[in-house]
Amino acid sequence: SLKTIGNYAFSGCTSLTEILGLPSSVDFIGSFAFFNCHSLKEFTIPSSVTKINEYSFFGCSSLTRIEIPPTVKEIQNNAFQKCSLLKEVQISPSVTIIGESAFNECSSLQQIVIPSNVTEIKNCMFNKCSSLKEITMPSTITKIGDLAFNECSLLLQVTIPLCTTEIRKSSFNKCSSLKEISIPSLVQN
Repeated sequence: SLKTIGNYAFSGCTSLTEILGLPSSVDFIGSFAFFNCHSLKEFTIPSSVTKINEYSFFGCSSLTRIEIPPTVKEIQNNAFQKCSLLKEVQISPSVTIIGESAFNECSSLQQIVIPSNVTEIKNCMFNKCSSLKEITMPSTITKIGDLAFNECSLLLQVTIPLCTTEIRKSSFNKCSSLKEISIPSLVQN
C-alpha cells in the first residue's frame, strides 16, 4: 500500500479540490507536495505522518481547516504559508517544533494554541495573520523571533510566558489593535 507522497508530487495542480481515499499507511508527505494547489479545500493528514515537511501546503489558498495528528512532532518552515482561507488549525500536543513562516500570511486564521512542548516562536511564524485575535503560548516559550506576529492587526492582548528571555525585532510590529501586553522580567533582548 501507499507509504509516500514525494517531493513536488502534486505541486502546481491548481484545479485539485480534494484527495479521496488517502490510505492511513502514508507516513511521509514530501516538501512542496501540494505547493500552490490553490483549489484544495480539505486534506486529512494521515495518522502515521510524523513531520509536515517544508512548503508542503504552501499556497493552498482554499484550505479552511487542518488538524495535525498526534503522530506529528514537527511542522517545518513555510508548511502552511499563504493558506489564506485557513481559519482553524488544531495542533497536537505532540508537536515540539514549528518552523519559520509555518503559518505566514494565513490571513483568515483567528486563534491558535501553541503546544506545551514548543520552546520557540520562530521568525515570521504568524506574520501577516491579519485575522488572528487570540494566541495561547505555553510557559515553555523562551524566545519570540523576528516578525513573529508582524501585522497581526486584530491581536488584542498578549501574555508573554515567564521563562521568555528574548523578544526579537519587530515581533509585534504593526499590531494596531494590541491594547495589553505582559512582559516578564527575564526578557533581555
